[in-house]
Order: sequence, then C-alpha cells, then structure tokens
Amino acid sequence: MAIDNSFEKFAANATKVTGSSGAFIAALALVFMWIATGPFFQYSANWQLFINTGTTIITFLMVFIIQKSQNKESLAMQLKLNELVAAHEHASNRVMSVEDLGEKEMKVLRDFCTKLSELSKNDDELRQSHSIEEAMENHEEKLENLKG
Repeated sequence: MAIDNSFEKFAANATKVTGSSGAFIAALALVFMWIATGPFFQYSANWQLFINTGTTIITFLMVFIIQKSQNKESLAMQLKLNELVAAHEHASNRVMSVEDLGEKEMKVLRDFCTKLSELSKNDDELRQSHSIEEAMENHEEKLENLKG
C-alpha cells in the first residue's frame, strides 16, 4: 500500500515535471548537444548508441508513469460522471460504472441507448423518459393512442 502511494506521488510529480515547457527545452537542448558532439566522436557507433539507449530507457519508464497518471485521471473522470448521473433525476443509473462491463455488454447497452434515442426523437420533451423500459412503455402508449 505504501509503495503504491509512493509511486502515485512520484508519477504525479514526474508527469508534472516532464510535461512542462522546461522539460521539453531541456530534452531539446540535450539532443542539440548530442548532435553537436557528433564530429568530436566521429559519429561513431558508441555516439549513436548513447542517444539510442538513453531515449529507449526514458521512453520505457515514461510509459509506466504516464499509464499510472492516465489511470488515475480516468478513474476521477468516471467518478465525476457517476456523480452527475446519480444526481440527475432523469438519468438512467444503468450507465453508472459502465466501464466495468465487458465489450459485449457495452455493445448491448449501446444498442439499447440507440433505441432509446430513436424513440425519443418523436417525443416533445427529451427528458420525458430515462430508461429503455420506460421509453418502450411510452412508445407503446403513444402507438395505442394513435390507433384508438
């Protein structure tokens, strides 16, 4: 637990630092210095290996740091969206924590939402229905009213 918290703090700080203009300028300066030293090292294999190894190591480590930060940001966004869905009286709670569903279940839910959207096109008030079941009932009632 302490290791995860330490890594979380490290990842947050590393993301802030490496995402700054100063970090970009420093990296650019390092590349220019490496290019400038080319003639001194006669563009040798070791000279090329230096930059290749350095950038590979940095890239490899940054993948994990960026992923950790992205996971945290994604979770925060999901929680905020869940709060908005929960707070809105006309919203369907079935979409809360939808990110935990498998791809197949998400496609089924998407099909339901598409059907709901199609049904609501005929409604005067878009907020009138907030679930597939209610939309189907409303749609069936409308059809009955048109017939009767």
